[in-house]
Amino acid sequence: MQEQTLALKRAKRQALGLLIAVALVFAATSFMAPSLWVRCVQAVAEAAMVGALADWFAVTALFRRIPLPWVGRHTAIIPRNKDRIGDNLAHFVRDRFLDPASLLALIRKHDPAQWLASWLTAPAHSAMLGRQVARLALAALELVQDRQVQRFLTQSLRAVLSQVDLSRAAASLLTALTQGGRHQVLLDDVLARIAAIMQTANTREFIAASIVEWLKREHPLKEKMLPSDWLGDKGAELIAQALESLFDDIAHNPEHRVREALDAAVARLIERLQTDPDFAERAEQLRHYLLHDEKLAGYLQALWTQLRQRLQADLADEHSHIARKAAAMGRWLGQSLAADPALRQSMNARLERWAATLAPDVAQFLAEHISDTVKRWDAAELSHLIELHIGKDLQFIRINGTLVGGAIGLLLFVLAQLPQWWAAL
Repeated sequence: MQEQTLALKRAKRQALGLLIAVALVFAATSFMAPSLWVRCVQAVAEAAMVGALADWFAVTALFRRIPLPWVGRHTAIIPRNKDRIGDNLAHFVRDRFLDPASLLALIRKHDPAQWLASWLTAPAHSAMLGRQVARLALAALELVQDRQVQRFLTQSLRAVLSQVDLSRAAASLLTALTQGGRHQVLLDDVLARIAAIMQTANTREFIAASIVEWLKREHPLKEKMLPSDWLGDKGAELIAQALESLFDDIAHNPEHRVREALDAAVARLIERLQTDPDFAERAEQLRHYLLHDEKLAGYLQALWTQLRQRLQADLADEHSHIARKAAAMGRWLGQSLAADPALRQSMNARLERWAATLAPDVAQFLAEHISDTVKRWDAAELSHLIELHIGKDLQFIRINGTLVGGAIGLLLFVLAQLPQWWAAL
């Protein structure tokens, strides 16, 4: 601000100095013996003064009032029209920068998905993203650490728990989770994982050892007479094969009785959650426990404090694990976008739809914000700020007016002398 003020003062002194210079030239030529060259210089100086004063008036009238008859009311243009300037600026930004057509053209021109992919795949950028995520997370933790925020969160949680029907909420959640046979997909995944575990050597050894241990405990005499290790190995193999066959049968039979039993069990559980008074009573006991048990509250508070301390220590570390994970996620996203043109096209299409849908509301909001903000500013302060930013350049108008006025004065003087010069020839 101080540097801009000094630059504006220097520019004003230059323009004023040039005006004083041509005024002195005009005054000096007024006392000289009239001659062609004296009259020429005097005409140039006179026109330069006129140009300088006219442009001084034009520039000064933008920012402050000039007390002259008839024209004074048309000065102080910026302070007098502050509100209208704010409205016009808001409408200009809304209609020229934030209209849907401009935003769509901007998206199509720059391909933001490709730009994001290139930006995220750069190691320096992904590392910076990780650091920024860590800083934001650390700031969020410091905010949550405040007792007032903790009290607000606790009260909000209690208000939510006191109003929610846990039994029916659990039924609704279970219904949503199982809609469309999602639980059957989960069953397939669980069975596949169990089958994979059954095929490992460690699992076979564990089952074989369990069989041998059972024989020793339940049939000690027979165990001494039978080949226990062989029976254990064979038993483990048979159990694994039987389970694998069962799981394969379930996987390839959508109407298997295990699937039907699972559907029936889930349906009964949902119905009981919705209608059974015993479940409602248990849910109420659980809610009362969550809301009023001091030991649970103390345990959760201690658990959160410990977790927060660990998170803060990690986020404050230069080699934060969370920051590295965030950076790796950013690189993965960038690589996925870079390698998948369809994904980039889909992302750009979504951005275009958002721009077309949200642009009018966002543009109107920003326009109202700009207009209201300008209206709240003090007129004199606004005028001073604008003059600081553009006043230096406006002083060149005064300088140019002086020079152009002098050039026009010279041209007019020459044109006025042409008849005499022509007659002399």
